[in-house]
Amino acid sequence: MFKLALLPTLLACSFAANSTTMNPQPDPENPTGYIVTQAEIDAAEAAKTADPMYDVWAKALATQPNSVVDAIDTGLATNPANVKRVERVFPASEWFFLTQMAAPEYSYTRFLQAIGKFPAFCGDYTDGRDADAICKKSIVTAFAHFSQETGGHIAVDNTWDNPLGLEEWQQALVHVREMGWSEGQEGYTTGCGQNDWQNKRWPCAAGQGYFGRGAKQLSYHFNYGAFSEVMYDGDATVLLNNPGLVADSWLNLASAIWFFLTPQAPKPAMLHVIDRTWTPSQRETDAGIGYGFGTTINVINGGIECGEQNKDKGQPVNRIRYWEGLSSHYQIPVEADEVNTCWQQTPYGSLNLNGATDVLYTNWDGNWKYYPDRPEGASFECELVGFQTAYSALVPGDYEKCVTNFYESHANWPATRVVETLPTDPSEPTDPTDPTNTWDAGKVYNTGDQVVVDGVTYQAKWWNQGENPVTGTTGVWEVISGTPTTPVSPAPVEPTPPAPVEPTPVEPTDPSSTWNATAAYNTGDQVTVNGVTYQAQWWTQGNSPETSGEWGVWKRV
Repeated sequence: MFKLALLPTLLACSFAANSTTMNPQPDPENPTGYIVTQAEIDAAEAAKTADPMYDVWAKALATQPNSVVDAIDTGLATNPANVKRVERVFPASEWFFLTQMAAPEYSYTRFLQAIGKFPAFCGDYTDGRDADAICKKSIVTAFAHFSQETGGHIAVDNTWDNPLGLEEWQQALVHVREMGWSEGQEGYTTGCGQNDWQNKRWPCAAGQGYFGRGAKQLSYHFNYGAFSEVMYDGDATVLLNNPGLVADSWLNLASAIWFFLTPQAPKPAMLHVIDRTWTPSQRETDAGIGYGFGTTINVINGGIECGEQNKDKGQPVNRIRYWEGLSSHYQIPVEADEVNTCWQQTPYGSLNLNGATDVLYTNWDGNWKYYPDRPEGASFECELVGFQTAYSALVPGDYEKCVTNFYESHANWPATRVVETLPTDPSEPTDPTDPTNTWDAGKVYNTGDQVVVDGVTYQAKWWNQGENPVTGTTGVWEVISGTPTTPVSPAPVEPTPPAPVEPTPVEPTDPSSTWNATAAYNTGDQVTVNGVTYQAQWWTQGNSPETSGEWGVWKRV
């Protein structure tokens, strides 16, 4: 039975230098959150997925609209190009030759529809590779695995159960649902209902069972949800609410094609093993993993079926028999560097790839390294990891969701919001003209950082940026040495004699005023003073609306 294995989340805590340019700023709408720009997000994702293989994977998983798929039928001139290739190299007569024992839910038309959903399966190549030969080998490989996953497994000389004397490799697609299960039964609901990222992204539906269905026996809610997103434009709920579609529609074969094309990093996609788009890394080569049918076994179920301890185990022995029977019948050439078995391979789940630089991963997780120049030392980035997470590098938009912790999978991750541009503050102080000043309005300062302005040393009490040690009003800077001089105010000089300076702002005399000098106001808050309504343009406390001025925090509304 096919299932994508979930591996435990691994957290890494270490000191890191800047890997990308990130400039997180305090979020004016959330006093404990931060904002980053869309341009920073896009640039970081592009830098981390610059290897050309990410484009190859994206193209392999590109899909046709379901409206196109529904219109596919045998022999139509309107069929997509890859479907026409399948009809040419594997016509209906061959389908019937291999499915005489199959369940009626599997049909040649549905097979063509499943392939038509994914243009990369039996698609074209522009580099001289033989697309027809690769197509035929892909189909034969798929049927070898179908024969194991859903086959009859009846001996050819068992005339009672196999009156046609069919070879076992001719007995694919007998089962639509996992044996012992039927629609209406709840099952394979392990983890359903928990308050975790899996259920936030792929919520189980009440009363539904996620047992094995289809040619590859799709199982568990996180696989039904992920497959549904691919089939229905990102909507996971379609198949989570109606998993029976994977048995009773063309999805019963499309789920197998989807798996055939999807890399489960560090495992490659099965297609790319067959067409040699994938190149084994040195560690994979050292572990005996290379080209050939054996590696497709490792991709599907290596932990149970590969390695010397499984050399004589029934499942891999069956798969190899079926592949050898099919490849011989269809005269599929086996190259000199291809191996049919995987007993000599280390299963992927046991392969130590930590630190490998020639292995690509396809899931995003929070980057937990420490960045001293960023707020709270957080990275505000995600990184590629070799285990399943809530976010895939093959799904557009998932990197941004990872950074913003969309599915709440990163405990204690700083609240982060993505904006098009960073807001500007018209009252932000300008850089002092003192040439000895070491303070920089554009620089980020962390707790304990010191600067010198006019011979006075100041130390930051907490993270800040753009807060002038001389003119700032937040109290973030404290004097360490020297005596500060009173800054010259750019405002007009008050008439003499000057009024006594109060230590705190004075409330307006208007008895009906709604402004309070000690209250904190957020962006959009409104107050009334002497019959005039004012609105806060950003967070403020103690700034009188009547003295705010044209460029101040308050504006008349």
